[in-house]
Amino acid sequence: MKLKEIYDLVVNMGIEHDPRGIETVQKQLEREKRKIEDLKEEERKDVDPDRYFNPYTDTRVLYGDLDREIQRVLVGVDMEVGEVLLADRLGEKGRKIDLIMAHHPEGKATAGLYDVMHLQEDLLAQLGVPINVAEGIMAGRIAEVRRGLMPLNHNRAVDAARLLDLPLMCCHTPADNMVSEFVQKHLDEKQCQTLKEVVKALKEIPEYAEAVKTGAGPTVVVGSPERRAGKIFVDFTGGTSGSEDAYAKLSAAGVGTLVVMHISEKHRKEAEKNHVNVIIAGHMASDSLGMNLILDELVKKGLEVIPCSGLIRVQR
Repeated sequence: MKLKEIYDLVVNMGIEHDPRGIETVQKQLEREKRKIEDLKEEERKDVDPDRYFNPYTDTRVLYGDLDREIQRVLVGVDMEVGEVLLADRLGEKGRKIDLIMAHHPEGKATAGLYDVMHLQEDLLAQLGVPINVAEGIMAGRIAEVRRGLMPLNHNRAVDAARLLDLPLMCCHTPADNMVSEFVQKHLDEKQCQTLKEVVKALKEIPEYAEAVKTGAGPTVVVGSPERRAGKIFVDFTGGTSGSEDAYAKLSAAGVGTLVVMHISEKHRKEAEKNHVNVIIAGHMASDSLGMNLILDELVKKGLEVIPCSGLIRVQR
C-alpha cells in the first residue's frame, strides 16, 4: 500500500464509525471548507489542506512521501524519539521499517488535539443535554487544553523521523471511535445489571483480559461492584477528558455509569458528587483495541504489523 492509501483508510474508518454519524461529520467538513474559503488569500496559505477531507486534527501523516510504498509498519501507543530510534535499529538488524504509526498524536497533530474535543458536544447532546449547554460547558475545557498544549516540544519525534527518513503518522480519534463503538455494542448486548457484571463483560475482551495480567485491567473507581449500573455510556472518544461540569448534566440526563479509559481525580470527585458510577476500562488496553480494529484492515491488505510501545496486539 502507498502511505496515502493507509492515511485515507484510517480517516475513512474514523468517519464510518464516528458516534455522531456520517451525515453530521460531512456537515462539519462542509462548514470547515466554507470557513477556509471565506479567509483572505494571505490567511489561507497557513491552513492545513488536510482539513478539507480529514475531520480529525489529531490524525495526520507527520513525515513521509504519500506515494511511498509501505510493507512493514512499527505500531505503538506512544511513538516518540526512542521508538523512532528503535525503528532505525530494527532496520539495521534486517527488519526494515517502512512506516512508524503512533496512536497518540505527535507533531502538529498534538497541537490540534483540542479541536477534536468538539465531538464531545454532540455526544452530550445525543444523551439528552441541550446542545447550547453542551457547547457552553465544553468551551472552557477546550480552551484549557489548547493552552496546555502550547508550550510542548511536540515536534521532537517528527524531527527524529525526518533525520532518519522514516515515514511517521498518527491515528488517534479514528481508533478511539472504533473502540467506543465496539465496547458500547458489547456492553449493550450483555445487558449488565451491576458494575461487577460490567467489569466481567469487559474482561471477556482479549485486550482487557491481557491488561488484567499486568495490573491495568478494568476497575470500579466510583460506586461499588454490587451497585446497579443503570444506563451505561462508553466515553472513549473526543480527544481527551471533557469538562468536569458535564457530570451533573449526565446525571440529569439519566446516565448511571460511565466507562472511561482513564479519569483525573478532579473529574472522579465530580462524578461521585453527582452519583455517576465510573469504571476505568484501562488506557493501554482501550487504545490497543481501537488500533487493532484498524490494523486488522491493513493486515488484510497485505501489510506486516510489528507491535511495540504498549500496544496489545490481538488480531480478529
